[in-house]
Amino acid sequence: MKIENIQVLRGPNIWSTNRKKLIQMRLNLEEMEHKPTNKIEGFIERLEKMMPTLYQHRCSPGVPGGFFQRVVAGTWMGHVVEHIALEIQTLAGMDTGFGRTRETKTVGIYNVVFTYLEEKVGIYAAEAAVRITEALIKGEDYNLEYDIQQMREIRENTRLGPSTGSIVEEAIARNIPWIRLNKESLVQLGYGKNQVRFRATMTEKTSCIAVDIASNKDETKRLLEEQAIPVAKGITISSVAGVDEAIRKVGFPLVFKPLDGNHGRGISINIRDKEAAIAAYEHAAKISRKVIVERFITGYDFRVLVIDNKMVAAALRDPAHVMGDGHSTIQELIDLENTNPKRGYGHENVLTLISVDRDTLDLLDKKGYTLETVPAKGEKLFVKSTANLSTGGTSVDVTDHVHPQNVFICERISKIIGLDICGIDIMAQNLSEPLNDTGGVILEVNAAPGFRMHIAPSEGLPRNVAGHVIDMLYPPGKSAARIPIIAITGTNGKTTTTRLIAHIVKNNGHRVGFTTSDGIYVQNNMMLKGDTTGPVSAEFILKDPTVDFAVLETARGGILRAGLGFSQCDIGVITNIQEDHLGLADIHTLEDLARVKSVVTNSVKKDGWAVLNADNDYCVRIGKKADCNVAYFSMDENNPVIKSHCKKGGIACISENGFVTIQKGDWKIRVQRTIMIPLTFGGTVPFMIQNVLAATLASFLWGFKTEDIQTSLQTFIPSAAQTPGRMNIFEFKDFRFMIDFAHNPDGFIGIKAFLSHIDSPLKIGIIAGTGDRRDSDIREIGKLSAEMFDYVILRQEKHLRGRTEQNILDLLIEGIHSVDPNKQFEVVPKEIEAIKYAMSMAKPGAFIVALSDVVDNAIETVQNYQEQERNGLFNA
Repeated sequence: MKIENIQVLRGPNIWSTNRKKLIQMRLNLEEMEHKPTNKIEGFIERLEKMMPTLYQHRCSPGVPGGFFQRVVAGTWMGHVVEHIALEIQTLAGMDTGFGRTRETKTVGIYNVVFTYLEEKVGIYAAEAAVRITEALIKGEDYNLEYDIQQMREIRENTRLGPSTGSIVEEAIARNIPWIRLNKESLVQLGYGKNQVRFRATMTEKTSCIAVDIASNKDETKRLLEEQAIPVAKGITISSVAGVDEAIRKVGFPLVFKPLDGNHGRGISINIRDKEAAIAAYEHAAKISRKVIVERFITGYDFRVLVIDNKMVAAALRDPAHVMGDGHSTIQELIDLENTNPKRGYGHENVLTLISVDRDTLDLLDKKGYTLETVPAKGEKLFVKSTANLSTGGTSVDVTDHVHPQNVFICERISKIIGLDICGIDIMAQNLSEPLNDTGGVILEVNAAPGFRMHIAPSEGLPRNVAGHVIDMLYPPGKSAARIPIIAITGTNGKTTTTRLIAHIVKNNGHRVGFTTSDGIYVQNNMMLKGDTTGPVSAEFILKDPTVDFAVLETARGGILRAGLGFSQCDIGVITNIQEDHLGLADIHTLEDLARVKSVVTNSVKKDGWAVLNADNDYCVRIGKKADCNVAYFSMDENNPVIKSHCKKGGIACISENGFVTIQKGDWKIRVQRTIMIPLTFGGTVPFMIQNVLAATLASFLWGFKTEDIQTSLQTFIPSAAQTPGRMNIFEFKDFRFMIDFAHNPDGFIGIKAFLSHIDSPLKIGIIAGTGDRRDSDIREIGKLSAEMFDYVILRQEKHLRGRTEQNILDLLIEGIHSVDPNKQFEVVPKEIEAIKYAMSMAKPGAFIVALSDVVDNAIETVQNYQEQERNGLFNA
């Protein structure tokens, strides 16, 4: 078998709008296409032996063992790969469940699709599943545990930490979108101007000064002590010579800890002699130049979490330990404890595996033990000096047992230090009595405290502390986390419709960001140039903190490649579904293409709107399945779909009696005369009228007033600046020159209809084919060119896409000759030369049309000639 391609889908996609995180692997079964599982001797036995947990996969029979039934009956290897990819992720601690395997139009090639939790793990699982399946086919041994451990390690290296992850999960539960801004823990919640950012458990509300204070343990202690907060007695030293001073001033037993350390690194406790004190200082000095030396206070280690100056959780922390049984060594006891199902690699379970390190060996050495020592039965032996969960410690929730006086102290500490989220470490006999009564002290105040001990304690009630973070970032009364999104897709008209909607939105006082096939714009300022109609470009706009309204052109390529760049939109527009790009990426029919385009309308929120073309059968079919409000637009007020829809009280936008009109039920609102809308070229371009109808309807549904829409329609002028490559007409002394992006038969038909209104003695066309279109599409372009132009210039320097230049030209010529074997044409390969040649043969009144796939070059060339003519330097 051969993996031809692996795609990572991150947003709503053709397989599912709810399951956004999918791996899509294009798998060529090669000779295995003719060998289903029941034709391979011993396959089911080897599969059951290697992965008995696959019994839980119900598959199509819908019962436990259902997948194994399919294997016995005979299924194809792509299906097996899918289930193995899902199961090995589950075995590695990432429970996934959705999968699909579908044969493509190419025999033997399948799309294997399955969910993932971590992107890189999903890719690894796809590749590993194929290796495992091949080993099962051949009857070879396979080290499955190696793959599982590799996936665990990849997950720990790439996943969000448990604290960051908990905030993201809470945001998702509240329907707040999120974007990971780097490979670490920097996360954006919300879109555009409504976004907030956080990193781990520090938010954009976290004071930089407060973090600086908390990172300096000496400064923190001083501030707390000045405010009568009980703290541990101690001093700060910065050399071995300072150890003697610390012993003298503080007295044994001692604790040594780095001034600016975290996660328990470099800490040594219960130091009782000078030699151990020097070693403890040197250990801490590896982390920080300055070292805090404090009196070692006996008691229990508590962590109190305060968010937005309110105590929300408290936990009793216990360092990693083992209990002696009288016959096992310490190493054996650690190994036994690590088999506890609550423990896992990294953060995969409630508890972390216990590792043996210098801290462990030092603690054992102080007791005169080694790893081979056999502790007495019932002896509790600590193997870590600090209670951090990341080193194997445990936690018990005590939130409901904290005395009100201690709550007051902790909330006051958060204000003294100035942290919006802080973790307060306390050493005391308990928290159910006031610290002043028990002699308890504050050990540290931590910025960016971990949430794991609170959200998943080893004992006690889990606390949804992430909910308090979201409440702080999006308090009641604050505007929603999202910004309005209108997404536009379709075969033709997407860019013009997008630009027109953005123009209307901007004129209504919004700061609009929009993406098109020629660039990314914020308030008409181009941010990036190029075809920016995919998910990355959508995210660009949604990350911009100045944008309060997004209008996003959404092309098929991006949907197929990675899914949508947003989780849901308010309005989804489909302009039309016509033949284009067929035969690419397993999209062979208009039904296939409609499935791709419908991803946009499927992502519309339930109370949002799908805006669809009633004159297009495929759009109408999509409307019947839409799980949101539906509105239609049409060039024909008597369109049966429109009449039926409006009879039921539906909303539509129609072209009637020379007006662009909104219709709801029986009443109509005439927005503007078509001939008064510059984009329609005096009402002579039907496909431009369709674009106006779509944009008008979407704007009306959002809530813009018809008079404001009318003004915007009147001020949107088709030009190289406002609609580059969309019927841009340039006036010369003796002729006119039009540039348009039409690149498929439907686009050519639209241009042909427009030219029928043009009175010219000579219509010259400059055309080119695109190599990744079907032969029939390229011939059709040639045919339509012969029908609408008196003279055709063929150019073909770009977009060969797997074909030869001559092959494309031959197909175009075949199309031309199918109309008129004597039609005049010329081959001028380079576009700039073709433009110059067309101008040279133009007679007074000529109309030249360049249907260009690279509009920027053509526009710049023609504008240069215009400038030369104005300066008397150009003579065609």
